[in-house]
Amino acid sequence: MSRLATALRGAAERVDAATPQHRDRAVDALRALAVLGVVLGHWLVTALVADGRTLHTASPLQHMPWLAPVSWTFQTLAVFFLVGGHVATRGYASARALGVPYRRWLRDRLARLFTPVAAVLTLWTAVTAVLLLSGAEYATVRTLAKLALSPLWFLLVFAALTAATPLVARLHPLWPLAVVLHVDLLRFGLGAPDSLGLLNLAAGWLVPYTLGAAWTRGQLEHRRSGWILLLSGTAATAALVAWAGYPASMVGVPGAGVSNLDPPTLAAVTFGLAQCGLALLLRERLREAMRGPVAWAAVALVTLSAMTLFLWHQTALMATTATALTAGRLPGLHTVPDGPGWVAARLVWLPVFLLALAVCVGAFRSWERGGGGRRHGRSRVVRAHRPASKGARHV
Repeated sequence: MSRLATALRGAAERVDAATPQHRDRAVDALRALAVLGVVLGHWLVTALVADGRTLHTASPLQHMPWLAPVSWTFQTLAVFFLVGGHVATRGYASARALGVPYRRWLRDRLARLFTPVAAVLTLWTAVTAVLLLSGAEYATVRTLAKLALSPLWFLLVFAALTAATPLVARLHPLWPLAVVLHVDLLRFGLGAPDSLGLLNLAAGWLVPYTLGAAWTRGQLEHRRSGWILLLSGTAATAALVAWAGYPASMVGVPGAGVSNLDPPTLAAVTFGLAQCGLALLLRERLREAMRGPVAWAAVALVTLSAMTLFLWHQTALMATTATALTAGRLPGLHTVPDGPGWVAARLVWLPVFLLALAVCVGAFRSWERGGGGRRHGRSRVVRAHRPASKGARHV
């Protein structure tokens, strides 16, 4: 075994030893899979096409609708909200047991969400100003800024649901599901304004969030629950796509009349139910897999940098695209995504995106620990919990 492999193995074993025995590693594994799914999904379906001095977004799903199954694999937001609901309700119950006020609990959770955002906003404010002052096309600047800041919508929804945790902790998932159903009936069946769909931004993601709360209450421990969600969600989604006219793609496609994701439609929500069912069924296998120090260290690394990965992955894509543009229009990077050749070329670019993202993580990971490196507490993933302290943080 080489020295590097030995060193990596030793580091993995130290992370494994530092992890509290009672920690449910399957939760972290599901969170890591959800984050990586979003990152890879965006890298595969987002193209920045160079047209003269202008860059505009395009998607291979526009030209190759047969690629829709890619969105079924990498649109993993429902799993993230499932885990988020589980972790938030469990953490709030723990905080209440220790006498931690709701305001302090919420402040700490929102700080973890929004402190890393400051770095993104600061950098992109400066980049936008420099581009505009240097004479860059307004359309290009708008495209880049919109793409870079697009992950923030997710954080706003997630923050709202987190704030509502005490109210929705015992809400049955059928209630928000019913809201999504009626909103879609009004929009698509009765011609109601599209603005009504904004209700689904909360209701649609509240469905997996409340499933996470049910997980905390112990109501989803039997494998039967996972199978019911998986099979019913799959059947409902297939029926909606086949007979109700919903798009097959579970992400937005530029130029399409209806997006399943913006805002979430009934098809996106039922698809999310199927994903949540599969996630619940995988828990035991993930727990077994996470007993290996190397696998657990990899998951811990992603978990510790989850916000940085999420906030900066689009910037990594755009930085690669802009840098490589100096060499001309390169396939899979600046060209129209209209054929299998583009897909093959894009797969070649993925390691380059990953390298650029690693640079971003190295530069901005400290913000995830509490703001530009000003606070250097031990990781919540590997530190021992101290329940005797009322001011302690909770996962």
